[in-house]
Amino acid sequence: MKILVIEDELELQETIKASLLLEKYIVEVAADFYEAQDKLFIYDYDCILLDIMLPNGSGMDLLRELKKMGKSGNVIIISAKNSIDDKVNGLELGADDYLTKPFHIAELTARIKAVIRRNNLNGKNHIEVGNIVLDIGERKLLVSEKNIHLNRKEFDILYYFLLNKNRLITKVALAEYVWGDHIDEADNFDFIYYQIKNLRNKLRKSKALLEIESVYGMGYKLSEK
Repeated sequence: MKILVIEDELELQETIKASLLLEKYIVEVAADFYEAQDKLFIYDYDCILLDIMLPNGSGMDLLRELKKMGKSGNVIIISAKNSIDDKVNGLELGADDYLTKPFHIAELTARIKAVIRRNNLNGKNHIEVGNIVLDIGERKLLVSEKNIHLNRKEFDILYYFLLNKNRLITKVALAEYVWGDHIDEADNFDFIYYQIKNLRNKLRKSKALLEIESVYGMGYKLSEK
């Protein structure tokens, strides 16, 4: 699961990032309006933490752009501004939640999990397809009630596939989601091939009723058997 932290206070940004990495999230950061704007237009995120007051622009303007793109529902505004007007404006623009600084990291993490449940999992904490259950909170895969070990990348890949079941997923989209914005530094996508290969083997050996199909020259598609 991938989160973007848009925060210009670098100490707070680093504290949030470190905490979310411990929760096994993929975390990207932006410290000003233009950097945030670039990432929001290029990448998709499960949750966006958005400060209102940013260098070079307003977080509210970013929220307006996200609303036009239909992507504002997974936004949590984090702001030192505690006025009712700011809260109402943010929520009317589609933000899911509003958290006033200073806040406890534990509360922020709980709200992030709630946003992901509401937006991706219909309020649940797991995805159930056929004979498999992917437990998001515990980061566990159960096949016919048996626990199947997945490494961090395998789990994130399967999660992304399950969110997009029966849809074509390009290698680029998968790489950007699972590996984040550092994917630009990669020379090729061989590392995706090996992670997919290992995940397929685990699904096959556990007799999971899922299949990851290769779509020649394009990417992959996950479907039920």
